[in-house]
Amino acid sequence: MATRIRLQRHGRKSYAFYSIVIADVRAPRDGKFTEKIGTYNPNTNPATVDLKFDRALYWVECGAQPSDTVRNILSREGVYMMKHLRGGVKKGAFDEATAEAKFSAWKADKQKGLDAFKVKNAAEKKAADEARLAAEKKTNEEIAKKVAEKKAAEAAAKAEAEAAANAEATEGETETPAEA
Repeated sequence: MATRIRLQRHGRKSYAFYSIVIADVRAPRDGKFTEKIGTYNPNTNPATVDLKFDRALYWVECGAQPSDTVRNILSREGVYMMKHLRGGVKKGAFDEATAEAKFSAWKADKQKGLDAFKVKNAAEKKAADEARLAAEKKTNEEIAKKVAEKKAAEAAAKAEAEAAANAEATEGETETPAEA
């Protein structure tokens, strides 16, 4: 029986979430499967992968063929690196301890790169938020300035109207005694 490591789709429309499963080659995408070895969520940045490493390594060593996406996931998680190192141990190129040390160093380097990406992403997001806040403050200041000018113009017009009304009233008062 030929086995395949593939993704099984879950989640709602436009928000896919996948299970990583071992299935027969003839089984449909979301059909019957042998074993679930993990999950893959491409909606986060970076994508979230929860993988049973030992079971994935077992199935890869047994000859299960992964789909293209699953091959990339397994490669990023280090399954193929460990398979390669185990092959070196079997051939006698180095011992098990050396293989574990190499894998640990590779994994630490990979984690360091992931942490640097997360820090960079957080810094970019913070800078974008600050830029958006500064632009919003500038817009608010411009609006406040226009409102202040409009209120000043209204106050000036009102004062001018009152002054005109007072001038007419004083003219009216001065003309009435002159007529008498």
